[in-house]
Amino acid sequence: YLSAILMSTTPLSGTILAHFFISNEKLNILKSTGVLLGFLGVLFLFFDKLVISESNIFYVIIILCGSTFYVIGGILTLKFLKNEGNENVSTSTILWSLIFLFPFCLYQEPWNNLNPSVESTIALIYLGVFATGVAWMLRFHILTKVGMVFQTQVAYLIPIFGVIFGYLIMDEKITWKVLLSLIIIILGIFMVKKGNKGIQ
Repeated sequence: YLSAILMSTTPLSGTILAHFFISNEKLNILKSTGVLLGFLGVLFLFFDKLVISESNIFYVIIILCGSTFYVIGGILTLKFLKNEGNENVSTSTILWSLIFLFPFCLYQEPWNNLNPSVESTIALIYLGVFATGVAWMLRFHILTKVGMVFQTQVAYLIPIFGVIFGYLIMDEKITWKVLLSLIIIILGIFMVKKGNKGIQ
């Protein structure tokens, strides 16, 4: 569930970057307060040593960077690729991701321990077709229709389901600091959402 909670910072970084790069999505007092509150929630999570420690701090930073790059990709899409068509943008994005990541895959030499199970193969196909291909096409459609900040509100659902499934399926321990951090982050995102409605 840690990844899910960290990914919930997407609307917060999206709101900040949209203020500078998208003309009709500027910050106001309510949105600024929400952003600050959300980041305080993430900061509070760092004090729970059972969740974030020296053994995983590097991966925590990588996830936060991934969340921010997700937002940057959306902004670049809106500014430069909005009129290029859903299929063209989705296909080129996935192809360039494959080209960029393939050398790293070779570096890991996966063929040394290549013995995929049926379950892992099905999971890989699902992630490639639905969680990546179809999801990107839906994301592009939402981006071009309703804007960047609204599109990032999907992160409302990520930490909720992440904590629930992490507890039920993966038997992960949930501490009171995790729950409090989750509440603070969602409250911050809610304030950003209300502030965005105020602008419109």
